[in-house]
Amino acid sequence: MTSVIWITVAVLSTFTIGYMGYSRYLSQFVELDADTETPAHKYEDGQEYVPSKKPVLLGHHFSSIAGGAPIVGPITAGAVWGWVPALLWIAVGNPLMGSVHDFVALSSSLRHEGKSIGYIIGQYVGERGKNMLLWFAFLTIILVVAVFALVVAIVFDAFPQVTTASFVYIALALVFGVYLYQLNGPFVPGTVLFVAAVFGGVWLGIEFPFALFPAVGDASYPAGTLVLADALGLGSGQWIPGSSAVSMNPNRAAWVPVIMLYAGIASALPVWTLLQPRDYLSSFLLYTGVGGALLAIIVGTLLGTSAQPLVIADSMGAFNGFWGVEGAGLAPLFPLLFITIACGAISGFHSLVASGTSSKQLDKEPDARTVGYLGALGEGALALITIIAVATVFPGTEAFTDSYASFDQAGQVAVGNFIDGASQLAGGLGIPAGVAETIVALIIVCFAATTLDSAVRLMRYIIGELGNEYGATTLARRHVATSLAVGLTALLVLLPDGGQGLGSGGYLLWPLFGTSNQLLAGITLMLLSLWLYRKGRNPVPTLIPMVFLLVMTIWAMVQQVVFDWSGLGEGDAKWLLFVLGAIILGFAVWIVLEALRLFRHRSELEALRDPADESPEAEGS
Repeated sequence: MTSVIWITVAVLSTFTIGYMGYSRYLSQFVELDADTETPAHKYEDGQEYVPSKKPVLLGHHFSSIAGGAPIVGPITAGAVWGWVPALLWIAVGNPLMGSVHDFVALSSSLRHEGKSIGYIIGQYVGERGKNMLLWFAFLTIILVVAVFALVVAIVFDAFPQVTTASFVYIALALVFGVYLYQLNGPFVPGTVLFVAAVFGGVWLGIEFPFALFPAVGDASYPAGTLVLADALGLGSGQWIPGSSAVSMNPNRAAWVPVIMLYAGIASALPVWTLLQPRDYLSSFLLYTGVGGALLAIIVGTLLGTSAQPLVIADSMGAFNGFWGVEGAGLAPLFPLLFITIACGAISGFHSLVASGTSSKQLDKEPDARTVGYLGALGEGALALITIIAVATVFPGTEAFTDSYASFDQAGQVAVGNFIDGASQLAGGLGIPAGVAETIVALIIVCFAATTLDSAVRLMRYIIGELGNEYGATTLARRHVATSLAVGLTALLVLLPDGGQGLGSGGYLLWPLFGTSNQLLAGITLMLLSLWLYRKGRNPVPTLIPMVFLLVMTIWAMVQQVVFDWSGLGEGDAKWLLFVLGAIILGFAVWIVLEALRLFRHRSELEALRDPADESPEAEGS
């Protein structure tokens, strides 16, 4: 058994060294200047380009990237291969790859008028590469939205008290936006008042839980839960198509379209209305969650106040071998570990957030280091706490192995086990289990919903760019693009059966999400390496992670598409995954070949270099 306090100290030490040292080293390559006008000021329009205070933007960026993935991925990897390889990938991969990826992506967008990664790749790889990336990013974001819509629906179904708390939280965010931007209310007093109100919403949720349909099977709701279907006389939801299946959960399925409707409306609103104030308020939930968990580890270890000893017991093995635990199937550590843990280590979706929304709100250029690099480290801290929370919650090996009997099951139970484990950690601080459970579940919902909002907004941008590119200018209209994004994603969640009836499509898509997300990160690092070369800077900090990630992810994607999903291996064919995976792999290989062509023809690459970007100092870097 290993005490978690020493593991926590070791991982946070690598993060601290990364932020205090390596991020400063990287700053010399991107040349951040406090006196340079940022795109947020230069193109301020009250809609997308809106300057934000650094704490507000950090809250937005962090909330947008920290959805359910840093909870599901690390737990699944720890259960399959052991907690040592999972934590090593987080502790090393985040400061040397993930945070570098986010920080440099945000900085490069600043240098290109706050434009997206798709626009920037067009400048360096050509229009054909740009179009390929836009399609690649579009498919990746659809997967992101589909997976996180399911995550929110699962939490709403399991914890009706969080539903009420979430509605209160969204209403408070709307009022806070008016308070800050229309009434020009004082920032600090407003922060104190509205953050306190958010936690008051937790109390309201506990007192007045809310669900759409009655619980099914062995599940039950807290006493006093208002069930809308009962109130309207709609019954148990058996009239919903497919709801007679044993695995059907009408409450969870009904939440999916509601969540998608919310994401569509939120993504179409000006950023000051909901996105900025909501993400800023949610950052305090995160700080409370991460900070409270770290404090609980310290207090629980030193004072022994936790219900369970704060050690990683033998139930979660330190290292379960190259092929993982029995029952995991064909799951080699290389390359699958590096796509199972994406968010928490490195995630390509972050580059879309950094260049799609965060770069349009940056008040001063030096803020990019805090928002980009530190924001990614914060997600790494969440992944660390996730593994600790789950590893300490099980009393023994039998309970753990029952819960994590297979690779697929590990992903399905990850969120619920994290909520249980984090609530148990909070008990070491004297927080009642019901309160802690609601707060932790609300944190997950806030982050997943924020990711949904940002992702749908990014889909709208991409659909508009593709529409303009192919002459279908109608698609560039905000409401047309938003409706298309929401409709396509809702169909992808509702129509495929992920094994648990209507609305479980996210379960089916999860394996593809991890691989495509990491492929996008590798492609982004390739682009950033070209950009640094153009500036006359040393591209090694992005080039080495690029090579590693592209090798791991293309290896994993080929294995999944050719053997796992085609039916050529031991399992049955999964045609939706096979088709989508083959298309995404094709786009990725095409983009990489376009970039390699530039490296082979150095004259073309040299022509990209802008003499105005070069300086005597740059030549010596």
